[in-house]
Amino acid sequence: MKVMLVNGSPHEKGCTYTALAEAKKVFKENGIEAEIFWIGNKPISGCISCGTCRKIGKCCIDSDRVNEFVETAKSADGFIFGSPVHYASAGGAITSFMDRAFYSGGAAFCGKPAASIASCRRGGASATFDQLNKYFTINCMPVVSSNYWNQVHGSTPEEVLRDEEGVQTVQILANNMSWLLKCIELGNRNDIPFPKPSAKIKTNFIR
Repeated sequence: MKVMLVNGSPHEKGCTYTALAEAKKVFKENGIEAEIFWIGNKPISGCISCGTCRKIGKCCIDSDRVNEFVETAKSADGFIFGSPVHYASAGGAITSFMDRAFYSGGAAFCGKPAASIASCRRGGASATFDQLNKYFTINCMPVVSSNYWNQVHGSTPEEVLRDEEGVQTVQILANNMSWLLKCIELGNRNDIPFPKPSAKIKTNFIR
């Protein structure tokens, strides 16, 4: 089993990374492989709504790590997406990254447990948490919880580690996801697979 921990911060080893690294330790203790995937600090384009991915099977924009991530995600069993808080919401880079990854590569995520972690100095964590979770609930992904909203506080990695409640929340989250992944694996061995997605029904309110 493998979990991908996505670092959506422009800082490779900053506060968001520190929270994800705490989760990675717990996965290792549970015998689960975990990889931290940094989206980088180069510009990431938002979706341009061209529909090309529906024809070629990947995003037509190939100047960043979105397609690389989606390809790697196919072999992953679970995901945690971490984002810094920028203006009381998820950072622009991780938002553009997830918009394109989920739209062009949704099949790589469907049915796999997911969670999000927000890293902030002071406020905006719950709004960021809500924003990130919406990607999972629109894509048939079991959302894993902890004993509080998944957030850490601090302006430096050292301050994050001093946020004892935040660190504990991340650790419990990773333990809960480990348990769920093992349950899913056991279910698959006993012919209890994830339900096959139904064809999407789309409606609008123009009459």
